[in-house]
Amino acid sequence: VRTPVVITKLDYLVHFQVDTTVDWAVKPTFCYGPFMQISAGESEPQKLTRRGAATRDRILRHAAELIYASGVQATNNELVRNAAGVSGSQLSHYFPNKESLVRGVIDWQASNVLEFHRSDQFGGFDDIDAFQSWVDFFAHSGRPFEGGCSLGSLASEIFKSGLDVHEQLARVFEQWVDIFREGLEEMQRRGRLDASVDPIQIAHMFLAAYQGGVLLAQVARDVAPLQNALDAAVDHLRTFVTAPGSIDES
Repeated sequence: VRTPVVITKLDYLVHFQVDTTVDWAVKPTFCYGPFMQISAGESEPQKLTRRGAATRDRILRHAAELIYASGVQATNNELVRNAAGVSGSQLSHYFPNKESLVRGVIDWQASNVLEFHRSDQFGGFDDIDAFQSWVDFFAHSGRPFEGGCSLGSLASEIFKSGLDVHEQLARVFEQWVDIFREGLEEMQRRGRLDASVDPIQIAHMFLAAYQGGVLLAQVARDVAPLQNALDAAVDHLRTFVTAPGSIDES
């Protein structure tokens, strides 16, 4: 039986649409968070001092909160500066334009979500109890009424914006799927899961059940759609479990 871990920092909902009319100086460099890879044609990430990293993180946190509260078009650089307590030159140094801020927020959101899923609470998703703990957390957290999944909502808005960040968003979701996939592969290695199971298919099933369930729960203002979707995913996985999740075969 796993010992519950209290998570005090999860993720923020960010609705991000591009407003090219705001006063944002344009410079050629972008900043990326620790989970992202740099794709072809993108600039290398800035190397930041401890103080610089703290300043950048503070800007991202306040930008996310402002956009959550007011929307992107109402969130200009002056509001971000005032909220984060930085100068215009500092803001443009870390985020030279709105696209760079969007990219930064994607990374920031991703780091929160992926860090949460990699926490000890779920133990690498290497047994059925871990998946059940994950389902129980979301079913009882009340999150569907607080804006839903930050990454799902962010992706939905980004797709409407015309920003060229689709590959970056795809990498984030791929890393999320990989957390489930790696756990399922470990279950197979330890003889806990039938070898006929396709780990990537099951991993996609869990993420799709979560994303769709959250949306339905938001609309209904009722956690039942999310809980039902996740419970069905776990029940399906249980049909392939070959050994008790509490037994370590290694």
